[in-house]
Amino acid sequence: MKLTNRSIDKNNCGSVTLVPEEPEDMWHTYNLVSVGDTIRSTTIRKVQTESATGSVNVNKVRTTLTIQVESIDFDTQACVLRVSGRNVQENQYVKMGAYHTLLLEMNRQFTLSKQEWDSVALDRIDTACDPAQHADLMAIIMQEGIAHVCLVTPSMTLVRAKIETNIPRKRKGMCDQHTKGLYRFYDQIIQAFQRHVNFDIVKCVLIASPGFVKDQFADYLFAQAVKSDDKTILDNKSKFILVHSSSGFKHSLKEVLADPAISVKLADTKAAGEVKALDDFYTMLQTDPNRAYYGIKHCERAAEQQAIEVLMVSDELFRAQNVAQRKRYVSLVDSVKENGAEVKIFSSLHVSGEQLGQLTGVAAILRFPMPDEDEDEDQAEDSDND
Repeated sequence: MKLTNRSIDKNNCGSVTLVPEEPEDMWHTYNLVSVGDTIRSTTIRKVQTESATGSVNVNKVRTTLTIQVESIDFDTQACVLRVSGRNVQENQYVKMGAYHTLLLEMNRQFTLSKQEWDSVALDRIDTACDPAQHADLMAIIMQEGIAHVCLVTPSMTLVRAKIETNIPRKRKGMCDQHTKGLYRFYDQIIQAFQRHVNFDIVKCVLIASPGFVKDQFADYLFAQAVKSDDKTILDNKSKFILVHSSSGFKHSLKEVLADPAISVKLADTKAAGEVKALDDFYTMLQTDPNRAYYGIKHCERAAEQQAIEVLMVSDELFRAQNVAQRKRYVSLVDSVKENGAEVKIFSSLHVSGEQLGQLTGVAAILRFPMPDEDEDEDQAEDSDND
């Protein structure tokens, strides 16, 4: 993301002008734009003109519009953001108050204005504009007959290709059919992988499967690369890691990312950090439940006592249309940061973010045990009865 202008006053009111440069930036834009903001960008509008003879012509004109946001729609596959709302600035082609949908896409500049820029939004701009944040990895999760080629960015798990093939079973005297079917399946995966991989960005390629499927595929991949003299794969052979997964489906990605060998390789990626934090939380929930809190009320109570060590929040909560609710989560994040604790913002499109969403979207690992209020009340009642 390129920041071309930043004009925010001491009251945190103002605007920023940004240019998204890659698909990841569109995800950041989606999280920055809220209902009630104003956004200014170029667009194409159909304009009707009537001649002296009464004939009507319809022309498409390029113009710059400023709209107040009423609805936001993000297309993850095309990486395009559709922002709809009313025109709030006089324009020769569009009346004041007329509805329009702006299409925000890569390399198209836009200016976003807010009445109040909170700390979470400002942090996201800093993150998006820091190129060191984009340490990406590729994952091929497979089993016989099904495979998913995924691109794991710091904020999203994108399924780039899904391959499903019927592979004939091994039969006595007919092993050739099984082998041919398997090689056809492997070829389809290789084609999908080559179409989507960019080794300038990708630091690591995970190949995961149950059993020995991953080993057979890796052997076939490198044999084909040698055969066709594919320098791209051969030069990056050290980036490939084979790990076990329970199945060839997307949900197996979480356990793959939790593997210690992967954590060493991806120590500087946010995706690995999120998964580790969530794993630590689940472990704490089993071993010491008084140090694992989830739910906004419990986490606020722990923050008041300065007990939080790691706070995990889903970015979905900051997109809430209820301003008071959004401010409540922002103030929780701010207070936890002030106390020197670590805050991890999970993406709702990432497998780890989906799991956090099932835990109300906010969870915390505490520095010291804090019994639940309900337990305290029960103990107080027992002592009164005595």
